[in-house]
Amino acid sequence: MSNAKGTHTYAIIKAGSKQYRVAKGDVIDVDLVSAEEGSEVSFGDVIFLNDGKNMKVGSPSVEKAVVKGKVLGVVSGPKITSVKYKRSHHQYRKFGHRQKYSRVEITSIS
Repeated sequence: MSNAKGTHTYAIIKAGSKQYRVAKGDVIDVDLVSAEEGSEVSFGDVIFLNDGKNMKVGSPSVEKAVVKGKVLGVVSGPKITSVKYKRSHHQYRKFGHRQKYSRVEITSIS
């Protein structure tokens, strides 16, 4: 998580309803974004920014801070299964769900 100068630059961004700590080169899975594979996405909701020397805390977000990333593709999360059961009617139903995520590589923090 360090760049060539030896300083640690990272940011905390909000994507969807979750927060992620990211640095340049990190690969994260965020909620599905409407962008093609290979295209660039930007996250403007930067909550915290550390450039190695200065720390900036946003209220609610840091002014003029943008984190850019490249969409690598769509991936599936883990399979979650659940059961519905009604004992008086002897009904049993098992169902599952698998969430889709967009895999994003962070290219720049500015």
